[in-house]
Amino acid sequence: MTVTASRPAPAGRPPRAPKTMRFRGNDVDLGSMLLEGRAFIALIVLIIIFAMLSDSFLSVNNMITMTKHVAYNAILALGMLFVILKGGIDLSIGSTVGLSGVIAGVLLQGLQIDSLDVVLYPQVWVVVLCSLTVGTLVGFINGLLVTRFNVAPFIATLGMLYVARGAALLISNGSTYPKLGGKPELGNTGFALIGGGRILGVPTAIWIMIVFAIVAVFVLRKTPFGRWVYATGGNERAAELAGVPVRKVKLRVYMISGFCAATTGLIISSELTSAAPQLGESFELNAIAAVVIGGAALTGGRGNVRGVLVGAFVIGFLSDGLVIVGVSTFWQILIKGAVIILAVMLDQAQQRIKRSKNAALAASNKSSDRVGTPAP
Repeated sequence: MTVTASRPAPAGRPPRAPKTMRFRGNDVDLGSMLLEGRAFIALIVLIIIFAMLSDSFLSVNNMITMTKHVAYNAILALGMLFVILKGGIDLSIGSTVGLSGVIAGVLLQGLQIDSLDVVLYPQVWVVVLCSLTVGTLVGFINGLLVTRFNVAPFIATLGMLYVARGAALLISNGSTYPKLGGKPELGNTGFALIGGGRILGVPTAIWIMIVFAIVAVFVLRKTPFGRWVYATGGNERAAELAGVPVRKVKLRVYMISGFCAATTGLIISSELTSAAPQLGESFELNAIAAVVIGGAALTGGRGNVRGVLVGAFVIGFLSDGLVIVGVSTFWQILIKGAVIILAVMLDQAQQRIKRSKNAALAASNKSSDRVGTPAP
């Protein structure tokens, strides 16, 4: 193994590439490699620290419980990833979580129709379908505001944050819907299995997270829509000139985000067997944090599912680990904010290094072309 370091270039010479380490003939930029893997490194460091501070942190039951909590943020973050890859933002997902739970609570406890003097008790699959439809509709409205009315994504989704939360409060009259287990004689049992059930000993929420992650990877890597999302986020004007249906892409990513938020609302309401309109408050911040920590660019065009999952585990393990070791809630909020700021700073450092390397490489190639060109 040999180590080479760049020296100040004489006047007239192009700058050399940054310091590299040579492993069996391959140049590896150690700094860039560490920055690119910062989320995974941070996750490993968190696990080591909390394992040293608490004997129960690495227990099987605790790891399963924490992973189930991670699933909530991960599913939300996967939906947010599509929006951020497009170069947008969705601040309404937390309210959509609460609204979808309230819709499920209303239907499971009976939908009274005064004109017919009857109370309807839909089956669970109908309840799930209705809640997911409402969440997707919220996303559709967000996309419509952004595409048709040219409202800035931040403003459009901020407004829908209040609209969805207000709708949940109006529907529930500010109260909580308890005991959503259903009754066998009414045919509406089984809701608790969504968030509280287990398949092969693993909580259903974790399986749902895995399925969503696999689908997201397939969509982003193997479908034209995935390529359109990256192209729209990278350069919207160029994508439009290349024939990408930019408006449809924008509309669909917000619908995906709303669908993921509704799924999370169903999972949490199922686990708690109750639905409250306040559910999901500030969840959008955790989702954005997971996406940013995972290496996605808020300007769009860069990010992947693997990074989002690692970012969700960092946020989840950090929150649960601080609770386990007895850290104050106030300190938890402060530390989480500091982690987000640090993640953004590291991302900017990584981009500066890449730009520097690209500039050095371009200058080197230009110099080589000039030297190799025969004199006239």
